[in-house]
Amino acid sequence: CDDAAVQGRSAMLRTVLVLGCAAATSAFAPAALPSMARTTARSGVTMQLYKEGVLQGKGVQAIPFSPPPETLPSDIPGYCGFDPLGFSTLFNIDWLREAEIKNGRVAMLAAAGAIAQDLFQFPGVDKVIGKAKMIEAHDKFIAGAHAGDGRSFAMHQIIFWVSLLEILTFPAIFETMNGGSRQPGDFKFDPLGLGKGDKMARKQLEEIKNGRLAMIGVGGMVHHYLLTGKGPIQFLAGIPNYKSCIAPGMGPLCKF
Repeated sequence: CDDAAVQGRSAMLRTVLVLGCAAATSAFAPAALPSMARTTARSGVTMQLYKEGVLQGKGVQAIPFSPPPETLPSDIPGYCGFDPLGFSTLFNIDWLREAEIKNGRVAMLAAAGAIAQDLFQFPGVDKVIGKAKMIEAHDKFIAGAHAGDGRSFAMHQIIFWVSLLEILTFPAIFETMNGGSRQPGDFKFDPLGLGKGDKMARKQLEEIKNGRLAMIGVGGMVHHYLLTGKGPIQFLAGIPNYKSCIAPGMGPLCKF
C-alpha cells in the first residue's frame, strides 16, 4: 500500500509540474494559443515582431478568455498579454520593466558562466576551489577568504564591482521612475552598434525574450546541480541516467 501511495503521489507531482510548465510556456509562445479576441490572420510574423518592432506584440492575448489588465501597455518590447497575477496593477510598469530587463541580463550572463564551467577552467582555479562549480564554488571562495586565503577574495571582488555598478546606474533608474524620457534598461551602452538605426526594436525584443528564457534556464541549472552536483553540460551528457550523481549524498536523487 505504501508503494502504491508513493507512486500515486509521484504521478500527481509529475502531472502538476507538466501543467505548470505548460502554463509558463504560454507566456513565451502566445501564437500557439488561439485568441477569441483576435480574428485577423497574421502572416510573416517572426518572434512576435510587428512591423519590425514598431508595434511589438500588440493585440496578442496569451491566455484565452482572460484579457490582460489595462495597466499593461501593449506597445512595450516583449508584450504578449500575460499578467495573470496583475502585477502591473500593483507596481509602476517602468519599475517592473527595469527589473525584468536587469534580471534577464544577469541570467544570460549566469547561464553562459554555468555552461562555461563545464567546458573550461582557468589555470590555478583548481588549487583554490578544486573541481567545485556553481553554488559550491561560491561557498568555497567565501570559506577560503574567511580562512585567510588571499586567493579566495576573488568572490569579494565580484561583489564589490557589482555593487559599484548598481550605485553608478541608480541615477538613470531614478530618472525613469520620476517621469524622465529614459526608457527602462537604457544605459546608452552599445559599443558594437547592434541597435543603431532601425535595428533597435528587433534587438530589444530579442533581448527580452532571451532574458526570459535565461531566467528559466538558470533556475533549471541550479535545480539540477542541487539534485545531482552536476553542471548543465554534465547533466545533459548523463541523460537518460539523470539520477547519477557526482558523489553519494549530493542531493535527493543521489540515494538511488
